Amino acid sequence: MKKNILERMKSGELILDTDPDYPLLYEEFEKTMSLVGELNSKYHSAAEVRELLSRIWGQPLDESVRMFPPFYTAFGKFTKVGKGVFINFGCTFLDRGGITLEDHVFIGPRASLLTENHPEQPEIRHNVYTKPILIKRRAWIGAGAIILPGVTVGENSIVGAGAVVTKNVPDNTIVTGNPAKVIRNIK
Repeated sequence: MKKNILERMKSGELILDTDPDYPLLYEEFEKTMSLVGELNSKYHSAAEVRELLSRIWGQPLDESVRMFPPFYTAFGKFTKVGKGVFINFGCTFLDRGGITLEDHVFIGPRASLLTENHPEQPEIRHNVYTKPILIKRRAWIGAGAIILPGVTVGENSIVGAGAVVTKNVPDNTIVTGNPAKVIRNIK
């Protein structure tokens, strides 16, 4: 049985804009960007924000999930969020490869979680392939940090403000810098 374009995209297959199923992606982008526009257009109560995020992410959210808009995503369907998650202002999630935020994750303002990348060859560079991001329980992503495709941030770990994370972060460690490097273990 042939996988649909969404399954192929999430599994990391290079998706060409000539794919016959590509219009399905544009439909999903339009739906999501309309909801994101509504989310970012005016003040919403915490419950209203959760309801809009539930529609964007296609999952019910626990009452303990909080987010301060604005928030940016073009797809949204492959983000999974646990309990007690907090996402601060101005974050960007490019989730076509899948983003998982386990319980009690903190995401600082202007953090970017990017599962999408482009091939280096100029003739096909406008196409996209993906790798998932996993942020494990009680991890904290600092302000302005960038998490790149395929990265797992370990349980309890801290990604310092402005860090660019290109490799997996071990449990119970603090990473900073560009590219991010372990500076020490959590005390």
